[in-house]
Amino acid sequence: MRATRHDGTPAAGGAIGASGPTRSPWLKILRASLTASGTAAALIIVAAAILAGPAGAVSALLGAVLVMLFFAISLLVGHFVGRTNPSGAIGAFIATYIIKVVGFGAALFLIGTPDWLERTWFFIAAVAAVVVWQAAEVFAFSRTRHQLYADPEPEDGQQRNGGSGDGS
Repeated sequence: MRATRHDGTPAAGGAIGASGPTRSPWLKILRASLTASGTAAALIIVAAAILAGPAGAVSALLGAVLVMLFFAISLLVGHFVGRTNPSGAIGAFIATYIIKVVGFGAALFLIGTPDWLERTWFFIAAVAAVVVWQAAEVFAFSRTRHQLYADPEPEDGQQRNGGSGDGS
């Protein structure tokens, strides 16, 4: 494949190879999101431990871990489904989201709020984890490459730009 200008003349630099399919991006996005939200959670847990004691620290830890677990499940499903059926990953994300919302909601309703839970620190850590996770996820996703379409290979003697292949 040769790079050409809009007028059909060869571009400088010679041949350009096709990049081909990329590996599943979901684990890389998961790693970036876990790192960012884990760092934010650690700072909040330390602040909670200093200001509210061990109950505040455990409450902040629980809030951050629940959020990170909630989002990590989706990325893991995307990774495993996307390897075999990339276009089916969106459907898997939607199904997983519905199951998670119902499951976590039911768990919180059935378990209730423990007496030792510091609601303020739980809330602060959970909200911070959501915001930081989403920002890291969007940033990491924006750095991934996606193949939009694949040009068919030209037949022998044919140029990609619709030329006759005779050099004219």
